[in-house]
Amino acid sequence: MSATPSSYSITMRLHTAPDHGVVGRVATAIAREGGIVTAIDVADSSHDRLVVDVTCSAADATHSEQVVECVRAVEGVEVYKVSDRTFLLHLGGKIAVTSKVPLRTRDDLSMAYTPGVGRVSMALAEHPEDIPRLTIKGNTVAVVTDGSAVLGLGNIGPGAALPVMEGKAALFKRFADIDAWPICLASQDTDEIVRAVEMIAPGFGGINLEDIAAPRCFEIEARLRASLDIPVFHDDQHGTAIVVMAALTNALRVVDKLLADVRVVVAGAGAAGTAIVTLMLAAGIKDIVVWDREGCLSSDDTSLPLAKASLAARTNPRKVRGDLHDGLKGADVFVGVSAPNVLDPEWIKDMAPEAVVFALANPDPEVDPAEADKYAAVVASGRSDYPNQINNVLAFPGVFRGLLDARAKEITLDMLLRAADAIAHVVTDTEINPNFIIPSVFNPAVPKAVATAIREGVADSRK
Repeated sequence: MSATPSSYSITMRLHTAPDHGVVGRVATAIAREGGIVTAIDVADSSHDRLVVDVTCSAADATHSEQVVECVRAVEGVEVYKVSDRTFLLHLGGKIAVTSKVPLRTRDDLSMAYTPGVGRVSMALAEHPEDIPRLTIKGNTVAVVTDGSAVLGLGNIGPGAALPVMEGKAALFKRFADIDAWPICLASQDTDEIVRAVEMIAPGFGGINLEDIAAPRCFEIEARLRASLDIPVFHDDQHGTAIVVMAALTNALRVVDKLLADVRVVVAGAGAAGTAIVTLMLAAGIKDIVVWDREGCLSSDDTSLPLAKASLAARTNPRKVRGDLHDGLKGADVFVGVSAPNVLDPEWIKDMAPEAVVFALANPDPEVDPAEADKYAAVVASGRSDYPNQINNVLAFPGVFRGLLDARAKEITLDMLLRAADAIAHVVTDTEINPNFIIPSVFNPAVPKAVATAIREGVADSRK
C-alpha cells in the first residue's frame, strides 16, 4: 500500500525511553506498513523520557489507523496522541475578516464609524452608482450553496458544505485578491434559494453558485441572471467548461486537429456536462454526442426528461444511439464528467487516431489515466497526481477579477470563450506537449490573463 496524499497526513506524539534507537525503529515500522515519514521532531527531552512528534503520510483513513497500530506495537513506545493534520488545519475555519483601516484612536473611530460613516451613507443614498467604489461591494463575491451536490460527496447539506465554501473563498483571495464569503442556505427549494440570493445581493459585486444539484441549478442561475444587476456564475458549470475548453484547445494543438472538424463524446448530462457542451458548440464544434445513464442522447428519443431532451436537441447530428462504446467509435475526443470506471481503456482503440481523453470525475475518474495513456495521444484528469490536471482554480478567480474590475452586470458566452482562450495561450508553443496542455494553478500569469480577457469582453459588450 503506497502513501502520498497530504490529505491523510497525521502527526503522532510519542512518549519513549531516552533511547534514540527507538525513533529509528518507529520509522522502520511505519515504512514496513507502507507509510511515509515526512518529519521527526523531538518536542521534549529529559533523563527518563523523550517526547517525539512523528509526521507521516498514509494512503487513506484506514491506512492511517494501521500505521498508528504498527507504531503502538514498537517496544518502548507509547502513542500519546494522534492528530489528523487536515482536521487541525480546519480548526476554527480557514478564513477571517480583518479591518483594512486602523482603529487605534477616537479619531479613527469617528471616521470609520459614527459620525463620519453617516456622511458616506448619505452620499451613497444620493449616488448609488458609487457603492462599489466606497464599500466592499466592489471586491466581494458571495459563494452560495445549498449543499446538495458537494464535490463528489453528494447531498450532505449546507453545514457540511461550509468547509468547501470556506476553501473556495480562500482561493478567491489567494489567486485574485477578492474577498469572498460562504453563504450556505438551509433550503433546497428553488424559490427560496432565488429569493435569498436576491435579498443579499446588494452587499456583493458578484454571485458564485456552487455545488447545487442539477437540474435545479439551471433554473436558479437563469432566474438570478434575469433579476440581478451583478454577474451570476455557476462554477460547476461555467468554471469547468472554461478550463475544459482551454485544455481541449491545447490538446488539439498537440494532435494538429481543428475544433470544427473533431467529433466529441461527453459523458455526463448534469451541470458540468451541459455547460461544456454549450461552450463547445459556441466555439464551433459541430459533432457532439452526450452519453449518460439513458445511453447516447438523441433528439429522436421521446422518452428523455426535459433537460436531457433539450441537450439532445442541440447535439448528436448523426443520431447515434447505444452505450458509451457505441458513441466512442471514431470519436476524436472523450470528455468525462460522470462516474468512475465507465470507460474501458480498450475502447479508446476504437476512437480516431491521436485520440484525446479527459477523464474528470472526482475523486475516481472514468478511466485510470495511466491505462488511458496507453492508447490516447493526450490524457487529462481532475487529479493532481497525474499530468494535465483540469482545475477550476484556473478560471474563477480571474473571471471574477475581470468582472469586478469592469463593474460588469452579467457574464456572457463570449466572455467564457475569451477566458478559455486566455488560459490556453498562457502555455507557449515551446512549452506545449502531450503532458503539458494546461498551465499550473500557481502560474501568476493565469488570473491576470483571464481578468484581462474578461475586462475586454465587458468593454466590447458595451459598444
